[in-house]
Amino acid sequence: MKIFKNYLVILLSFCLFSCAEEVIDLDLETAEPRLVIDASIDWIKNTPGNEQKIKLTTTTGYYNNEFPIVSGANIVVTNSSATFNFIENPGTGEYICTDFLPVIGETYTLTISLNGETYLATETLMSVPSIENNIKQNNTGGIGGDEVELTYYYQDNATEQNNYLHSVKNPRVAFPEYKAENDEDHQGNLVPVYYLNKDLKAGDIVNIRLYGISKRYYDYFRKLLTASGAGTGPFSTTPGSVRGNIFNKTNTKNFAYGYFRLSEVDVKDYTIE
Repeated sequence: MKIFKNYLVILLSFCLFSCAEEVIDLDLETAEPRLVIDASIDWIKNTPGNEQKIKLTTTTGYYNNEFPIVSGANIVVTNSSATFNFIENPGTGEYICTDFLPVIGETYTLTISLNGETYLATETLMSVPSIENNIKQNNTGGIGGDEVELTYYYQDNATEQNNYLHSVKNPRVAFPEYKAENDEDHQGNLVPVYYLNKDLKAGDIVNIRLYGISKRYYDYFRKLLTASGAGTGPFSTTPGSVRGNIFNKTNTKNFAYGYFRLSEVDVKDYTIE
């Protein structure tokens, strides 16, 4: 009996080890591909903003690591006085405009013609305050006192309702970390923003970006974070249930994913001490 028990323990251990090592790919049903439109127009402060890019891909299977590109589209963006053509860099799915004119408060319309169908979206280019130069570093931040804490500031505009998107990229994290907020609790104030990471080292360069966004995009982005199942890094996956502001004028059933957004952006690089 004792020998049997020993063999049973060894057998169970072997089975558990085998199960831990075996990778099981489930036979998941893949839906028909849908168009994905990455149409983020970012006007970085103190730059002309004339070079902009729109990228087209499609959804793909769960186990695929790459998203198929979409070529052959006709893409234009118009405002009240001009038309801007986005021309594909052949075979890349990336459509480039070199003469875009960003104007704060101007309304722009995106039109994409593809395979006999037309996709439309309208959005306003939103302004953003500057990130103040007095970024502070605390090497004993966090609950355990073992995280590097950065604090940066911006001055909210007291005369209007504002919405913001924060992006922080550091070399210790694969994807930028994002947060959306509005000014309901700090209307007109000098606003502190905190970023913590325990892996940052002296000499690391942290890229901080502050975007002005519309209320519609603020609501969309919060839904995007929820659908992604995480508070940060939502662009590592494409949530299939979140619809943006782009609609198919020709065939409403063949809708696209993505959002047409226009933002003024302020950028600061901070070197960890």
